[in-house]
Amino acid sequence: MIHLAKEDIKHTLGKFIVTAMGVGMLLGIVLIMVGVYRGMIADANVILDDLNVDLWVVQENTLGPFAEASRVHEDLKNTLKGYQAIDKAEAITFQNLQILNGNRQISVMAIGYDIYGDINPINPKRLIAGRVLRNEHYEIVIGDKTGFKLGNKIHLGRDIYTVVGITHGTVASGGDALVYLSLKDAQTLQFTYTNKRVQTDKARGIVNRDAHLVNTIVATINPTYNVDKTAKELRKWLHKSVYTRKQQTYVLTKYVVEKASKQIGLFTIILVVVATIIISLIIYTMTLEKIKEISIMKLIGIPNITIIKMIVEETLILGILAFVFGNIFSHLIYNKFPKNVVLLSSDSFMLFIIVVIASIFASFIGVKKVISADPTSAIGG
Repeated sequence: MIHLAKEDIKHTLGKFIVTAMGVGMLLGIVLIMVGVYRGMIADANVILDDLNVDLWVVQENTLGPFAEASRVHEDLKNTLKGYQAIDKAEAITFQNLQILNGNRQISVMAIGYDIYGDINPINPKRLIAGRVLRNEHYEIVIGDKTGFKLGNKIHLGRDIYTVVGITHGTVASGGDALVYLSLKDAQTLQFTYTNKRVQTDKARGIVNRDAHLVNTIVATINPTYNVDKTAKELRKWLHKSVYTRKQQTYVLTKYVVEKASKQIGLFTIILVVVATIIISLIIYTMTLEKIKEISIMKLIGIPNITIIKMIVEETLILGILAFVFGNIFSHLIYNKFPKNVVLLSSDSFMLFIIVVIASIFASFIGVKKVISADPTSAIGG
């Protein structure tokens, strides 16, 4: 029976290979889409991993700086340091910016931190050139995705910053590159108004008191204290929302990445269904082309089960070849995407199982045609 399938494939080998390549491109896109989702999860954890803190203290009744706006006073970090359970505490700002590199606008997320503080968001392992920030003003560390080089000048707000460090793999949950500024510079960019705004506010009797605000206070706790209990106590006494590392990860995946993951999931399902339909149509067409030969085989006494196995085997071979081409295609193009794409062997294995099952179902339409073929049609053409 395998001999029948092999001989039939050899008869239309070119068509069979081209078809497998076409379906393989669809399956390759499926792997890419799954990889985009994996990349979003990996990107969402970059900041959490690099900061490596136990607690995130944010504005009351908010989900934190990644999911919605949050503003707390910078000196809250000093209050936190007064708790025995707290080991380190520092103020952090997050802000989305557009920076200009030549004629290209680049979306980035700027992280502002106290360069003399105890918690540094710049992971030394990710620093591939230059150094971390050493001065409180006009220095910037930037991701390599932006295309900037050491010594380049970047205009932000009313000031010009010099690139002193380049990082690799530092991205926000949305895929934007991360840049790092001193806390004072970041606060100036985010909370300080233009000269004209300050002038008109003074005329209205309004004084800007936002310059010492931040988006979150991050903290680590002493090893002898329980993270969850400490978070609960801080919520009670500080009247702020306090999230543990686990809870902040949930916020990122649930409220920031979830909608995109649903879209990717739906698109992936559609592609798998389309690939199954294409395989079904190809097998049906191939069955129609050899219907006379099938009728002859039935006429000379070859049982239906043998012919059906030939059709199923051809479909499985087509599906498996398409899967192989899809893997090759996805690995050739995944690094060309602007977003991070993470291809896992476990996802490939799961797709292989789906392809095998889909191929078996796809063969049913050809099997039905085989069963209904009239042996007498082989006589007289």
